[in-house]
Amino acid sequence: MLSHKELDKLRQDIQVQSNMRDVPLILHSTWGIFSPREIDEGTELLMKYIDVKETDDCLDLGCGYGSIGLTLASLANKGHTTLVDRDFIAVEYAKKNIQANKLSNAQALLSNGFSEISDRQFDIIASNIPAKVGNEMLSLFLHDGWHQLKPGGRFYVVTINGLRIYMKRNFMDIFSNYKKCKQGKNYTVAMAYKN
Repeated sequence: MLSHKELDKLRQDIQVQSNMRDVPLILHSTWGIFSPREIDEGTELLMKYIDVKETDDCLDLGCGYGSIGLTLASLANKGHTTLVDRDFIAVEYAKKNIQANKLSNAQALLSNGFSEISDRQFDIIASNIPAKVGNEMLSLFLHDGWHQLKPGGRFYVVTINGLRIYMKRNFMDIFSNYKKCKQGKNYTVAMAYKN
C-alpha cells in the first residue's frame, strides 16, 4: 500500500519539457492524460513535418495537455490556434499550459471533435489520432475537418503504421488527395489539403 506521502506526490502536476521545432515549452500534465511524462514519439514525428506559416489559424484536434497546439501557436504567432479535446481534464491542463507559456493567440475548448467549433475556419488542422478512436469518430473528424478548412487548408495526422492505408483511403475519398509525409518505425504522418 502506498503511503500518504507517495500518494500526494502522485497527485502533483507532472512537468514535461518540450522543444519541438526549437520551441521551448514547459507543459504541465497529470496521470490519466495521454503520454503524461513525455512527448510521445508520434507527436514528435508529426511536428517535424507540419508546414506552418506565422499567420496560420490552427486547430489541435484531440489536444490532450496541448503539446501540438502550443507548438503551433508559437510558430503561427500572428495567427490563432484553437485546442480541443473531449476530456475536460485535458482541456483544463491545456488552458493551464497556454497561460504558463504566455500564448495570447491560443485557446482551449471542451469539444467532442468539432462540436463546439461552429463556423471557424482553419489553415491547419493537426491530430495525433488515437488508434482506438473508432471508424465512426474518425469519419466525423475527416468530414467535419474538410468543412472547417479554408481553401488550401491542410489536415495533418499521425497514426500508428497499421492505420496508414485506412487513412490514405479516407483522405482520398473525402479530400481527393493524400500525401504521406513520413513513415517511421511505428508511426506515419500524412496530410491532405482542401481544394
